[in-house]
Amino acid sequence: MRVLLVGGGGREHALALGLAADSSVERLIAAPGNPGIGAVAELREVAVTDPAAVAALAVETAADLVVIGPEAPLVAGVADAVRAKGIPAFGPSAEAARLEGSKTFAKDVMLAAGVPTARAFTCTEAESAAAALDEFGPPYVVKNDGLAAGKGVVVTADRAVALKHAEECGRVVIEEYLDGPEVSLFVVTDGEAALPLLPAQDFKRVGDGDTGPNTGGMGAYAPLPWAPPGLVDEVMRDVVHPTLAEMRHRGTPFAGLLYVGLAITSAGPRVIEFNARFGDPETQVVLALLETPLAGLLHAAATGTLAAHPPLRWRDGAAVTVVVAAEGYPAAPRTGDVITGAERPGVIHAGTARRAADGALVSAGGRVLCGTATGPDLAAARDAAYALVDGIELAGSHHRTDIAAAAVDGRITLPG
Repeated sequence: MRVLLVGGGGREHALALGLAADSSVERLIAAPGNPGIGAVAELREVAVTDPAAVAALAVETAADLVVIGPEAPLVAGVADAVRAKGIPAFGPSAEAARLEGSKTFAKDVMLAAGVPTARAFTCTEAESAAAALDEFGPPYVVKNDGLAAGKGVVVTADRAVALKHAEECGRVVIEEYLDGPEVSLFVVTDGEAALPLLPAQDFKRVGDGDTGPNTGGMGAYAPLPWAPPGLVDEVMRDVVHPTLAEMRHRGTPFAGLLYVGLAITSAGPRVIEFNARFGDPETQVVLALLETPLAGLLHAAATGTLAAHPPLRWRDGAAVTVVVAAEGYPAAPRTGDVITGAERPGVIHAGTARRAADGALVSAGGRVLCGTATGPDLAAARDAAYALVDGIELAGSHHRTDIAAAAVDGRITLPG
């Protein structure tokens, strides 16, 4: 199988490692990729949000499968353009990707499907935003209605900060706060059949103890030793299958990766958000534990044959990933700094590049690298991930020191 992987971040490096390890993959091309991905794939340049350009590259490389990593190409219609060429694509259509591209659309689908979620209002002016904030009270949850690379959400007890974010975004969804620990559940689907992956938990705030602004994610771990028994079955029954049925009913079936962001509240699981692609950095830990060949699984979803796919197989143990961020991240990350210690198994490249002058590895984004490790249990995986991070040198970089610590110590409790 010849596979074209679209994207160039940490999620795509994790996907590339999984695809390269699948014996059915004879050629792996990544566009644009990154220096880490370049160790296991051919790299090609492409404008990832240009549907015609990606489709042309798929034809040129005679791809048997195109895997689209980031959300922006999906919302732009890249999967549609690839499928129009007769090539299977893993990723939803532009219409179906509105589940991520518009928070308002996602809420409308959830309401129609009877999916348990927070009450919410869509607001476009200061007066309605203020009224919505007063309706729900603190802590205030204000979400940019459109794509914001994982950084469009503000959760704050400060009403002025919440109003300011609403005004800056222009169109927002303001919703009631959901208590309880969060869970990320990835579901591979062909629009009808659906296979859940292992639940994971990520860490969105930049600082230890969940302090500071939201980011694209500072680390993750899987599995979740504290998760309620039957959680995945409940979410599949009450969330995933009703959502997929509603999307089919609307004539826009969702095929690809449905990311279900959940809060485990005192009233049970509630959906925080849907995404239309693998999450970053949760992908790094989930795929590290997946034993089932990745390309075959994604190809089955892309060709409508997922119902015939064998049950998924998982490795024993646990996985942890810790993100190393550039100085100034998330507000104004500094780029161009030389990186050493990144050429080791388990170091996932997220925002790296090769310096033209001398080929040195340098930072090229806010989230630069991820130290990803597995172990016989969560504590061992955590120790191994931090050992990887400790071996990375990047001037001014920072990382959280508490990824998975509460889970290891048994400090996560469920409300109610």
